[in-house]
Amino acid sequence: MKKMNADVVIVGTGVGGLFSALSLPREKKIVMITKADLESSDSFLAQGGICMLHDENDYDSYFEDTMKAGHYENRKESVDIMIRSSQEIIKELVKYGVDFEREDDGSYAYTREGAHSRPRILFHEDITGKEITSKLLAQVKKLENVEIHEYTTMTDIIVEDGCCVGIVAQRQTEQIEIYAPDTIFASGGIGGLYKHSTNFPHLTGDALEIAKKHGIRLEHLDYVQIHPTTLYSTKPGRRFLISESVRGEGALLYDKNMKRFVNELLPRDVVTKAIREQMEKDGTDFVWLSMEPIDKETILNHFPNIYQHCLEEGYDVTKECIPVVPAQHYFMGGIWVDSDSRTSMRHLYAVGETSCNGVHGANRLASNSLLESIVFAKRAAVKICGGVNPYAGATETGDEKLRA
Repeated sequence: MKKMNADVVIVGTGVGGLFSALSLPREKKIVMITKADLESSDSFLAQGGICMLHDENDYDSYFEDTMKAGHYENRKESVDIMIRSSQEIIKELVKYGVDFEREDDGSYAYTREGAHSRPRILFHEDITGKEITSKLLAQVKKLENVEIHEYTTMTDIIVEDGCCVGIVAQRQTEQIEIYAPDTIFASGGIGGLYKHSTNFPHLTGDALEIAKKHGIRLEHLDYVQIHPTTLYSTKPGRRFLISESVRGEGALLYDKNMKRFVNELLPRDVVTKAIREQMEKDGTDFVWLSMEPIDKETILNHFPNIYQHCLEEGYDVTKECIPVVPAQHYFMGGIWVDSDSRTSMRHLYAVGETSCNGVHGANRLASNSLLESIVFAKRAAVKICGGVNPYAGATETGDEKLRA
């Protein structure tokens, strides 16, 4: 049994874990572990983008869009925190080197997705998650106070007097105890438990099982989002997502007779239900998605990754429809946390898809996930610091302190 000591241990290296590390003081020793390699987190897979409040005039509609998509089961306080924090978070991401699409005058370019009443989503081509996560990872790698262990799986937590004081982990044949005054779960969702999912298969809800074992409060474990459009394939493994922003830019859904059967910009759960009903009615395993209404230049510039992947699968989206099918995509439930990402166990925090802070309600609004993860990761770090945020961001070199 190998023993290690840290000030904070973070389980997971997606945007939640990375932003937590970047928001903690540089004098704190941080140990991060990840179950696979550093690039195999679902944060890298996010295509569509990240939401940002335009201005005060957009607040009411953004709040209502989020609540309506979540069937009004959202925690209002959390929704408010996320929306109010969005502009500051985007500024911090840009200071970390994240490159969002811009208009000719230098202002942000916005796209729209289903259930949004207006365009408010920032993006980088169709690989926004990769752009954000890779830039955050590069900044974390520069930090001398952070130690990262790949291919290391959390198997339990260490509890003393009802308080979390670290984790137990497994790396090949080696068992490790990592002791720390504070622990952050940022270990992703549950897609690996499903036959058809857009998630990496190693994301199997390990933190939830451990939380259940120790009587840590869980919430809404039945709130699982199915994404309406993934590329249909008979091959085993992870399903390739066709971003909702494709439909936001004008793509249409057709049945086997090439007739529309649903408003493509309705919330995800509504579109998913319509697709499943249509497949049953038609006796098919998929429906058709047409990108014909989108001009070729937009497809090649905004959706180059989708275009290339479909081409490799034998479909030229500029000339023909592609077969799409719903697949498990996102988990809205998880380990219950308060507005500062604290779980029901002292000194244990949870952020991102592992947690349930109530932002998403029963159904997540498109492109709220990256924002929600980052906002509440930062709040966890600030709480660990005693309510003071020593770093509001970083320059592109990642070395300078900014305002508290």
